[in-house]
Parts: sequence; C-alpha cells; structure tokens
Amino acid sequence: MAFRRRNKSYPFFSQEFLIQNHADIVFSLVIFILIGLMFEATAKTAILFIQPQYNITILSLEGEVTTYHYGWKDGATILFYFFIAIILHAVVQEYLLDKVNRRLHLSKSKNTKFNESGQLCVFHLVSSVWSFYILITEGYLLHPSSLWEHYPHSHLRFQVKFFYLTQLAYWLHALPELYFQKVRKVSHSDGLWFCLYILQSFFSCIMFSLNRVGLVLLFLQYVTELGFHIARLLYFTDENHQKMFDLWAVSFVFTRMATLTLMFLAVGFGLARSENQGLDVELGNFNTVLIRMTVLLVVCLTQSWLLWKFIRFQLRRWREFRHEQAVRKKATTKQPLRQLKRDSLGHHENGILKAENGLSSRTKKLKSP
Repeated sequence: MAFRRRNKSYPFFSQEFLIQNHADIVFSLVIFILIGLMFEATAKTAILFIQPQYNITILSLEGEVTTYHYGWKDGATILFYFFIAIILHAVVQEYLLDKVNRRLHLSKSKNTKFNESGQLCVFHLVSSVWSFYILITEGYLLHPSSLWEHYPHSHLRFQVKFFYLTQLAYWLHALPELYFQKVRKVSHSDGLWFCLYILQSFFSCIMFSLNRVGLVLLFLQYVTELGFHIARLLYFTDENHQKMFDLWAVSFVFTRMATLTLMFLAVGFGLARSENQGLDVELGNFNTVLIRMTVLLVVCLTQSWLLWKFIRFQLRRWREFRHEQAVRKKATTKQPLRQLKRDSLGHHENGILKAENGLSSRTKKLKSP
C-alpha cells in the first residue's frame, strides 16, 4: 500500500526514507498487530492494542452493565490508534487534499495552511458528530444535572472511554506529523493548542473524573474550530468568501461564554453541593475546595487568554481593513482628477484635440496608442 508517488528513492534507515515512507511503515505495524489476533498464543497481547481494558461488569436495574476504568494498559491502546491516526492522515492528504491543491495552484505558505485546515476540518467534523452522539445517547444534554450528580464518574461507558482514547491518540500523533511534514518553524499557538487538547482530555478523563463535563467542552470547541477551518478553506478557494469568518467570530465568543458558564455551574455549584466531599484517589474523588478552585482558575485564565488573543486578532484585522479602504478611496479620488485635468483643455474629435470654445485655429494630432 503506497500512499504517495515516489519521485526519488532514498537509502534505508535514512531520515528522508522515514519521512517519505512513514505511513507505509506504520501500516505494516498495524497489520502485524492484527495478524496477532489470529493466533491463540498472541491474541491476548494483540487485544491490548485494539480493545479498551479494565472492564467491570455491574448489576443495575437495566441488567448487566459493563463499565471501564483506566490504567497503564491503556497506553497500548493509545499507541495502536496513534498508528491509525497517522494512516488516516496520509489517506486524507493523498486522496483528497493533494488533488484539490493541484487545481487551486496555491503558494507554498497557503498550501501548508490549506493542508492543515483540511486535516483538522475532517477531524473536527468526525469528533463533533461523535461527541454529540455520545451526549445524546448518554442523556447528558437532556439532563444537565447528570454532569455533576453521582460524582465521581471514574467508571466510563465503552463509547466514552473509546472516544477519549482516540482523542489522545490523535493529538499525540499531531506532534510527529510536524516532523514528517518537515515543518521547521512552529508558532507558539500551535504548540499551545496541542497541549490544551491533550491536557483537557487527559485531566478531565483520568485525573479529576470530569469526563462528562469534558465531553460537552470538547463538543463546543470542535464545532467552533470546524467553522473556522471551513471558513479558511473557502477563503483559499476564493478570497471574497469572508462572511464565514464573521460567523466563526460569533461562535468563538459564544463558546468562551458557554465554557465559563458550564464550568461554574458544574464545578462551582454542582460539585460544591455534592455529598461526596473529600479526596480519595482510589475512588477517583477529587471534590475538595482547593481542587475546585484550581480547576476554575485554570479554566478562567485559559478562556481569558483566548478572548484576549481573539480581540487582538480582530483589532488587527479591522485596522488592516480600514487601511485598505483608505488606500482604495485615495486611488479612486486621484483618477477622476487626472481625467478632469486632461479634459479641461478641450475635447477630442476624430483624433484631433480642439478647444472647448472652438475659436482656436491650432490643432494637434494625438499619438496612436
């Protein structure tokens, strides 16, 4: 399975060979793990990479319900879907984005941004639909109080744990992709976004048992990011399409306000009134005043920083727009003045410049263009 056309062959175990064939190498590792499922001696080891571990079956009114805990074996599952994310990244790049790039003929800088938005657009679309489906089926949207009731939520349903594992795998795969794509300079904002997504998924799911609130926050963030990357893709195809950026700006501010409101409602008020007050690491209970205040402080600082950065971006964009309008207005006012100055000397008739009053007997032939 070859994902890219080879224009030049490189020696084995070289840096260029690894960059050019990284998707094929990872695909071979995935096939090797899947073959391990076919044999009884290796099936127990291979299943660690594919299926979430630490399942617990409990009896409830609905019957037997299987929930999942977390542990060090989840690292193998994250590694497997880390490989899957690299393969899907190469498939989207080869069979979708590269074909569109050949038709658009973008510059090198715009081509890089187009590929980045294309990849993230696919990921945010899948993740937002998936997270919304989980929120509906688990009843978190219809019953908002379930986000903090019966805390701690250390035992997860299969689809919830699988969602978080794939999220961690994708955002971890984004870091080596910078090396595979030969990105020499990465802005601080890109690295910060990677860290924010990884930390939000990790701490909400594993550390503080806030996986239900984390699902809602990730859904809101993914929908907003999806709008931004769709707007940027439309802008690269036609620079006149800028109305989507205005819609994204509204959704961005709404997401920041909704995030703060939800965190204060769930952590500040919901967990504060919960009966399970105290610290119990084994049960996953972190409902103490210090931890709640720390979580709220981190969320407030993060959202404030994002709003400040957004306001600075919008102000810079507004100044550039005003500057362009002033330049265009200045250019349009100069052109009629030059035309008026030329026509004030007379009028043209059959290629001859004559005076306005027609009294002058002097004529002058105009040069042919």
